[in-house]
Amino acid sequence: MKEQKIKTMGNLSRDIKDGRIRPTSNKVREALFNILREKIINAGFLDLYAGTGAVGIAALKEGASGVVFVESVRSYAGEIETLLKKFDFAGEASIITKKALSYIDWAEAGGLSFDIIFLDPPYHTDEIIRVLTVIGKSRILAHDGIVIAEHFVKKLLPDRFNTLSKIKDYNYGDTVLSLYSECIKEDNVSDSGSRS
Repeated sequence: MKEQKIKTMGNLSRDIKDGRIRPTSNKVREALFNILREKIINAGFLDLYAGTGAVGIAALKEGASGVVFVESVRSYAGEIETLLKKFDFAGEASIITKKALSYIDWAEAGGLSFDIIFLDPPYHTDEIIRVLTVIGKSRILAHDGIVIAEHFVKKLLPDRFNTLSKIKDYNYGDTVLSLYSECIKEDNVSDSGSRS
């Protein structure tokens, strides 16, 4: 499937330089969907810290049945909405302008669950630890679902967050994708990438 370049409008380039948004690189995004392989087909996908929306839109292109984009910055959420309309995905997605932790509480209260949860919080904060801890205590991960956390290579994540167990780390330069599941089933994901 040929992937079109996903671009956003407005002052995105300035925001990237200022460090307010750091889109997942094309290389890491391609690696992510190589890891997911067939698991993405018909999956319910949660894109926390959606930013530009590139990962969630790629999930729709790869066959996800629906994506929830969670982005607290309204201007970025508006850009995601524009992109969804451009690629004719508006009917398969929801955009929620909440902070990630608030959304998890809200989703759990509403009985929502997802097959794949992707999170890419700001690198140089402890947000990733807080969110993985809350996900591990919640019921928003579907049975046999997986959580994928993108983080800086120097940020070492624990092997367990409550009910979540790490399956594997995939290293790509300064970026690591850490995969978690409620039960370790390595046969459900590809072995693309390198074990840390």
